[in-house]
Amino acid sequence: MQNSRVPGRNFLFVPGPTNLPDRIVRAMAVASEDHRSPTFPDLVKPLFPGLKKVFGTEKGHAFIFPASGTGGWEAAITNTLSPGDKVLAQRFGQFSHLWIDLANRLGLEVIKQERPWGTGNDPELIEETLKADKNHEIKAVFATHNETATGVSSDIAAVRKAIDAAKHPALLFVDGVSSVASLEFKMDEWGVDVIVSGSQKGFMLPAGLLLMAASPKAIDAGKTNKGRRAYFEFQDMIAQNANGYFPYTPSVPLLYGLKESLSILFEEGLDQVYKRHHHLAEGTRAAVAAWGLKTCAKEPKWNSDTVTAIVVPEGYDAVKVIETAYKRYNLALGAGLSEVAGKVFRIGHLGDLNELMLLGAIAGAEMAMLDNGIKIEAGSGVAAAQAVFRANPLLKM
Repeated sequence: MQNSRVPGRNFLFVPGPTNLPDRIVRAMAVASEDHRSPTFPDLVKPLFPGLKKVFGTEKGHAFIFPASGTGGWEAAITNTLSPGDKVLAQRFGQFSHLWIDLANRLGLEVIKQERPWGTGNDPELIEETLKADKNHEIKAVFATHNETATGVSSDIAAVRKAIDAAKHPALLFVDGVSSVASLEFKMDEWGVDVIVSGSQKGFMLPAGLLLMAASPKAIDAGKTNKGRRAYFEFQDMIAQNANGYFPYTPSVPLLYGLKESLSILFEEGLDQVYKRHHHLAEGTRAAVAAWGLKTCAKEPKWNSDTVTAIVVPEGYDAVKVIETAYKRYNLALGAGLSEVAGKVFRIGHLGDLNELMLLGAIAGAEMAMLDNGIKIEAGSGVAAAQAVFRANPLLKM
C-alpha cells in the first residue's frame, strides 16, 4: 500500500463530516472579535429565521448551541422531560441505539422496540403501543429520520399520524442530524416538537454547532419538568438570543460559516437542494445494482437520499475495502457500525456535492472492491450512474 502523501484533494465521501465549500472556508477565516459588541447582533439575529426556514417552522424556536448533535439529544431530553419519565423509541441502527443509550443514562425509562436493521420507524407499532398506554405515561416518542449507519430514511409525517390516531399527547422528538438541509423537513406540518441537527452534514460546516428547534409545546414542558440542565438551558438561550447574544462564548467563526451556509442553501433553493440529493442518490443506487450488490436498506421505501450502505458479498471484509480506498485512492468511505461492522461500506452523498464528484467516489469504490477480489465488472457502476445523470440532468443546457 502507498503510505506517502497522495497528491490532489482527498475524496471525502463519508456521510459526515462533509465537504466544505470554498465560500464557507473563506467566510470562517475571520479575526477574533468581541461577542458582546454592539454590532454582534447583526451577525446573529438573521441566523434564527434562516434556520427556521430550513427546519420548516414558523411556530418553533430555533437554537444554536456550541455542541454536536449528541448534545442536542441531551438538550431535548433535559429541557422537556423528567428522570423516570417513559419514552418510546425504536432501534434499527447505531444512531437510534445511541439515542436510546443516552436517554437511559439520563434516567428515562425507555420502551425500546427492536426493528430489523435496514428498516426504519414502524408507525403502526407506535400507534398500537400508544393506544395501549391508557394513562398516557409515555411522554415522548423518539424517531430517527435518517439512520446513517444503514442508509435508511423514515416517514416522520406517518409517525405523527400514528400519535394523533392514538389520541395521545406524547411529544415527538426527531433526530435529523443527517437529514436536515439535505432532505425535506416540515417541522410544523409534521407536528414535530423537537428537531435535532448538526453543522457537519447538510449544512456543509465543520462539526461544532448543534442546530435544533423546539415547538411551543416542548418549551412549555420545560416549565414544569424536573430535568436538570445548565449549559443546555433553553430559557437562557431564548432570553439572550432575543437581543442577538448568547449566554456564554459562541464559536464566532462557525457563526460566520453558518451565515454563508444558509446563503448557499437559499441561493440554490431548498426544493432544488432536495431534488439534487435524490438525483445523486439514484445514481449511487444504480451503481450498486450494476455491481450486482445490495444496499442495507431492505426495501426501496427505506432508501436514504444522503447515504447508501452497500453490503459486500459473504466472505469479504468491508473494512479492507475501506482501507484500500483510503490508502491507495485517497478516498474516504464510511465504515459499517455495530451490527453491520465489516459487512457494509457507506458512500455519503450529501452536502456540497455534484455528479462528477460522486462519479469519482463510485469509481474509487469499484477499484477498491476489485483490489480485494470482489467480482464486479470494472466500470459498470460508473456507467450506470452516468446513465442516470445524463437521463435527467440537474443543469439544463
